[in-house]
Amino acid sequence: MRVIKSGFEILSKIDGMEILKSLEIAGRTCYKSEDKITDTSASRFIKMILDHGHDSVLEHCSISVRIICDRGVTHEIVRHRIASYSQESTRYCNYSKDKFGNEITVIEPCYLEPGTPAYKTWLTACETAEKYYFMLLEEGCSPEEARAVLPNSLKTEIVMTMNLREWRHFFKLRTTPASHPQMREKAFAEMIPVVSDDIVE
Repeated sequence: MRVIKSGFEILSKIDGMEILKSLEIAGRTCYKSEDKITDTSASRFIKMILDHGHDSVLEHCSISVRIICDRGVTHEIVRHRIASYSQESTRYCNYSKDKFGNEITVIEPCYLEPGTPAYKTWLTACETAEKYYFMLLEEGCSPEEARAVLPNSLKTEIVMTMNLREWRHFFKLRTTPASHPQMREKAFAEMIPVVSDDIVE
């Protein structure tokens, strides 16, 4: 069994200022104020429309991200409905095969300190799940049948695409102190100025 840390990779090219300029063009269409566009007007304009609650302009830009996390976290992620998802499938992936190193991979909980009793208990539970997963495969079960014993800590990859309005909603819900600790590790919102200034601490 392999233990790794969670992480993410932004698949879309992000140039925060270019995104703001593109959003400004779309937003100023509503007011027919394109003549007021300057090299420095985008940030101020986007802040103004957000202050007025005109978040729909943010729907003109979408960003795709690959997140590597545990399956428990993805159960929260996929609750966001205005998005597209492609996730590693335990139905089709057979972790006893060479391309998976003949082992399961789990995400190390960021809230457990290695070497503590709680961490050791978690590790033992994951190792036990791996053992019984492989036993079920050896006994003729398909991967989708054997997956019933896999832990929520199982590493998975999910590619998600959302427009900026939905990303704002996502960050508002998933970066609060009450959020799952692994969710708060994922924030990339600070890469786009103005759009998330009021959300990310």
